[in-house]
Amino acid sequence: MPKIHISKSIRINTSKEKIKTFLADFHNWKNWSPWLICEPEATVNYAEDGKYYKWEGNRVGVGEMKVIKESEDKIDYDLTFLKPFKSKAKVYFEFNEDGEGTKVTWLMDSALPFFLFWMKKSMITYVGMDYERGLKMLKEELEEGKVHSTLEFVGKNNFEACNFIGIKTETTFSNIGTSMEKDFTKLHEYMTAQNIEAVGMPFSEYQKFNAVKDKVVYVAGFPVKEKSGNLPNEFFYGSFPKLNMHTVRHVGKYDHLGNAWSAIMMMERSKEFKKNKKGFPLEIYKNDPTKTPAEELVVDISMPII
Repeated sequence: MPKIHISKSIRINTSKEKIKTFLADFHNWKNWSPWLICEPEATVNYAEDGKYYKWEGNRVGVGEMKVIKESEDKIDYDLTFLKPFKSKAKVYFEFNEDGEGTKVTWLMDSALPFFLFWMKKSMITYVGMDYERGLKMLKEELEEGKVHSTLEFVGKNNFEACNFIGIKTETTFSNIGTSMEKDFTKLHEYMTAQNIEAVGMPFSEYQKFNAVKDKVVYVAGFPVKEKSGNLPNEFFYGSFPKLNMHTVRHVGKYDHLGNAWSAIMMMERSKEFKKNKKGFPLEIYKNDPTKTPAEELVVDISMPII
């Protein structure tokens, strides 16, 4: 059976004992779980002492987890998935405290059923991304008492046809934030200099999205009324037709946008809508990050649907 090993770490500015106590009680997990945030209506049941819980949902599947050992620098768990397919895993948290806080490492050892051997690379990549999202939320929960990420499940809506000025860029997942900031700055400066008015909210269109190969191709753009002269070489005019969309809205720090992306992809897998393969998913930025507190930023993740 294809073996899977995942290990992700983060530094949390609090004591090892506080973190251990928090993670050893599953009652505390719902606020920062990278999966349960995607399906708030999932059924979750806990043992009274918090050492065991089970869940059931359309998106998150069915499973259970229990604490099996607590030691000075580690907590061991048994994890069992029942749906969408049966599997077992060993999960661990390891703690390394120093004068500046505690390094927390989240690990998993598991194996895929033989008939799913072809999924090994993607499972390691996407579960690893889940772990990274979860650790960021865990850090906020423990350091600030609150995770600055909430999801609103907007559902089906219409995206109106529009023209836009855009820049097309290929980059990696690790560099996407820096890359987008540069692109939107260039667009904004050009439009200001040319006195071109945006007639809608800025957006990113994701034309290729391959986490396994660490490759993203996107278009950063501003809707405009019409074409107005020649553009610099790296800019182009484009247009969108009217589209039916399914939208998940994220409110909070851009660091946590992966929560909304994960949710909408889980909804597609659970057949809550049928994706229109002729279109590309969009991030639509509903307020200005230069004028809005990070905790109040609003982004719509919209998937074209049939």
